[in-house]
Amino acid sequence: MSAPALEVDRTDESTRPDRLSVVPLLRRLHFYAGLLVGPFLLVAAISGMLFSLAPQIDSVLYGDVLAVSSAEGTPRPLAEQVAAARADLPDGTVTSVLVAEDPDATTRVVFAVPGMAEEYSKTVYVDPYTARVRGQLTTWFGSTPATTWLDNLHSNLNLGVPGTLYSELAASWLWVISLGGLVLWLGRRRNARRRVRALLVPEKGAKGVRRTRSWHASIGVWVLLGALFLSATGLTWSTYAGENFTAALTALDAKAPVLDTALPGGGAAASGSGEHAEHGGTTGSTGPVDPLAFDRVLDTARGAGLDGPLEITTPAEPGTAWSAAQVDNTWPIRLDKVAVDPAGSTITARSDWSDRPFLAKLSSLGIQAHMGVLFGVANQAVLFLLAASILTMIVLGYRMWWQRRPTRADRRAPFGSAPKRGTWSRLPLWFVIPAPLVLIAIGLAIPLLGISLLAFLALDGVIGLVRSRAKPSAEEVTAS
Repeated sequence: MSAPALEVDRTDESTRPDRLSVVPLLRRLHFYAGLLVGPFLLVAAISGMLFSLAPQIDSVLYGDVLAVSSAEGTPRPLAEQVAAARADLPDGTVTSVLVAEDPDATTRVVFAVPGMAEEYSKTVYVDPYTARVRGQLTTWFGSTPATTWLDNLHSNLNLGVPGTLYSELAASWLWVISLGGLVLWLGRRRNARRRVRALLVPEKGAKGVRRTRSWHASIGVWVLLGALFLSATGLTWSTYAGENFTAALTALDAKAPVLDTALPGGGAAASGSGEHAEHGGTTGSTGPVDPLAFDRVLDTARGAGLDGPLEITTPAEPGTAWSAAQVDNTWPIRLDKVAVDPAGSTITARSDWSDRPFLAKLSSLGIQAHMGVLFGVANQAVLFLLAASILTMIVLGYRMWWQRRPTRADRRAPFGSAPKRGTWSRLPLWFVIPAPLVLIAIGLAIPLLGISLLAFLALDGVIGLVRSRAKPSAEEVTAS
C-alpha cells in the first residue's frame, strides 16, 4: 500500500511465537515507517493535489496575460513582438522567445534582468496579432508565480534546498511502505478463492478497526502502481538519490545528447547582427541582436520540420548559434532541437527526440507524467485522484492506530501500541545473511532511505536489548 498502514495485527505473533519469518519485522517496520513518514506523505499528497490543478489556477489568476482577447487575423512578425516587449522592459536582456501553438496564447518574450537570481526571469506576454504587450510576470523556468509557489511547496515546502529533504524522504519510503503493506495484506488472505476479491474490495459487513483496515488495504492495492511510479519518478530529480540516478545515466551513456551550438569559425553571425542591428536592435546575451533574426530562426526551424510550440534562444556565448527547440511535452511529445545560424538561415546541428537513449526517454516521460502534463487533463485527473487516495489512506492509517488503543480502565491509552518486539530472533537465515549487503546497496542508491532505515533498525535493536536486560532485574526485585 502506498501510505502508512498503522494496524497492529498480532494474530500470527501469538499463535506461532517460534516460527521463523520476516513478517513480524516487516509489520513493525511498516508500522513505524507509516507513523513517522506519514506526515511527510500527507504534505506531499496535499501539495501534489494542488499542483495538479496548476494550469487551471494559472488560467484564473493570469488569464488576461496568458491569453489574447481575440485570435483574429495574422500573427505579426516576431521582430515587432520582441520590439514591443523590449520597449516594455528596456532594462532587460532578451534571452528567449516562446512561440505558442495555441492561437489563443500570447507570445512569451523572456528577459534576464540585473539583480535577479539566475533561475528567475521576467517574461513579457505579447499579443501576436497586435504586437501589444498584455503584461509581464516574474517566471521560474517559464512557470508563473503561482505554479512556481506550488511547485516549491510540493518539492521543498518553499524552504529552498533544506526543504528538499522532506520530499526526498517521502519518495524514498513510499515504495517501501507500499510493497510492505501489500505483502502484509496478502499474508492475511489465506483463502485463495476469495483472495482477489478481498484484495480489491473492502470487507463486507466489517466494523471497527477491521473495516478501517479493509478500506485502507483495498485502496492501497488500487493505487499501488501509481504510488510506485510517483516514488520512482520523484527520486530521479531529488537531491541525493537524483545525483546517483544522473551518475548512473552518465556511466551508461544514457543521457540526452546536448545540442552542439558551436559555429564553424565562431563568426559574428551567432548574434544575427547585420545592417539592422544598429537601428532599433535588441541586446542579447552576447551583445546586439537583430530583431529580424528571430523571424529568420523561426522560419528556418519550421522549414526543418519543427512544428508546434517553439522556443527560440539567443546565443549563450560569442561564436555560437541560436537554438530552436520544440517544447511540446504533451503526448505525442515533440522535443526536437536545431542550432541555427541566422546570418545564412542555415542549420548547423540537430538533436531529435529519436536520437535519445531509451533511459533518457523514459526518464523524461516519467517526469512529465509526474508533473501532470504528459497526457493533458487526463494526466491531471489521475494525479489528483492518486494524491487524494494516498491522503485518504494516511488518514485511515492513523485512525487504525487510534482504534487499536487500549480502552480498559486499568490499561487505558490514547493510542494503539506498536507490534511486539523480538522480531530479530525470528528472522530466517536466508534473510539474515544477504540483509547487510542489501542495506548497503539501498543506502548507496537512496541515501536518505538507507540512513533512516539503519537508524530505525539500530534504535529498535538497542531499545530491545536494554529492555531485555532490564526485565530479569525487575523480576529479581519482585521475587525478593
